[in-house]
Amino acid sequence: MLINYVQYEHSLQAEVEQSVGRLVASNKQSLEFFLAERQSALSYLVRERSFEELRDSAVLNKIIRSMNESFYQSVFVDLGLIDGRGNQLSYVGPYQLEGREYSEQDWFHEVVRLGTLTSDIFLGYRKSPHFAIATKHDRDDGKFYVLRATIDADMLSEQVLTAGLDPSDDVFLINRDGILQSPSRRYGEILEEFPMPVPRYSPSVEDIEVIDSHGEKVFMSSAYIASSPFILVHVKPAREAMGRWFSLRSEIIGFLVISAGLILGVILWGSGLLIRKMRDADERRVALYHHMEYSNKLASIGRLAAGVAHEINNPLAIVNEKAGLLRDLVMAAPDAQLQDRLIAAVDSILRSVQRCKKVTHRLLGFARHMDVTTETIDLESLLKEVLGFLEKEAEYRNVTVSFKLDPDLPTITSDRGQLQQVFLNILNNAFAAVSDGGEIGIEIVKESETRVAVAIADDGVGIPRENLERIFEPFFTTKEGVGTGLGLSITYGIVQKLGGETRVESEVGVGTRFTVVLPVSREG
Repeated sequence: MLINYVQYEHSLQAEVEQSVGRLVASNKQSLEFFLAERQSALSYLVRERSFEELRDSAVLNKIIRSMNESFYQSVFVDLGLIDGRGNQLSYVGPYQLEGREYSEQDWFHEVVRLGTLTSDIFLGYRKSPHFAIATKHDRDDGKFYVLRATIDADMLSEQVLTAGLDPSDDVFLINRDGILQSPSRRYGEILEEFPMPVPRYSPSVEDIEVIDSHGEKVFMSSAYIASSPFILVHVKPAREAMGRWFSLRSEIIGFLVISAGLILGVILWGSGLLIRKMRDADERRVALYHHMEYSNKLASIGRLAAGVAHEINNPLAIVNEKAGLLRDLVMAAPDAQLQDRLIAAVDSILRSVQRCKKVTHRLLGFARHMDVTTETIDLESLLKEVLGFLEKEAEYRNVTVSFKLDPDLPTITSDRGQLQQVFLNILNNAFAAVSDGGEIGIEIVKESETRVAVAIADDGVGIPRENLERIFEPFFTTKEGVGTGLGLSITYGIVQKLGGETRVESEVGVGTRFTVVLPVSREG
């Protein structure tokens, strides 16, 4: 949150600076065009009019009247022709300035040196704020003269755009010496000293953050006006510019206070919950230890059963062989009465041996060490036999199981026990996926002359697309806290071992369809 707070402050400040920068740049272009337009008009006059014409006050009066009428607003207040010694030879305007001498004026020396000039705002002989635009022109006889026009300071101030500004914003002009060239809302009137340092020169808009003479933090943007002594300055108080930020800060403080209260409440509530969870976890851990101990016992019993079965099978084989030999010998004996009794006893021994062998085979099956055996299997009967294990659950949950059989379905040769395990795993998953009242369909079809397909489809929750490629991986399960992730992995391995393949299609919310394809004959 602190990072977002700081980032928001910086982004808001950048937004303010960009907005003010665009306004200052637009104002700068407007002022430069205003001054260039008037300087061009003056330059045009000295090129197109002769010295004699400009010296004639009547001609000069006609020129200034024509120029002021041509523009959308008055161009010049007055117009005067000054010779190389600084004497005003002709003048038209509202003031009595004809015959005035300007050789000691700073602006006269500047225009003689530079050729053209836009002066600072000054009072002059008329004691009224104005500025001058002057152009020097060389004569053929080696002398020169200056055509000078003046513009009221008010007209320059009107060019400083203030439309759309906040009441607290301030836009004004200063010169290179820090003297106000237009009125300022905050820092004084024309020709008063600007109470802050003059902004450094930059060809583009310059933005700085300073503390002004009132002790207030402000954003100040400045731009130097080309071919003039003027500097355009825009001042925006930070409290106005960052109003949204200050509001956000208050909201954040309130949010933190409320959050602290909520966090304290959650901690107190969570502590009690955590204690209860820890107690439950301890109880589950104790139960898990008992379960692990029980599983270890079962595993030990399995290993013991396998060992016992192997140990018993060897003497049973010897007993079986010896009993068979004894029966052969008895059959050869001449005493018929004794022979019948001995043969009956030997047959009893052989039957007991066979019974013991079946017991040891079941022990080996419990230990999962029996080899794969094949027999002829009717898949319909096998699946109905497997469904017998789930019959009560289907009845209790009102799950409908339907069969669809191919009329030309052949019997197959495979391992009955392992196929039972395969279909039991898939059906268990189907029952887990469907809700109460759901449907499970079993379809057995002859896919080809050598292959039979068993499809088990449900209308359950379905499997997400990203999990379809992983469902046969060991220990991958979506049944949190229930599944081990081994059922489908074992199923996949058994089907491959039996020479078949496993396919799966699923769509979330629609259901899942597992297809087990088996060879008609394992040898095939």
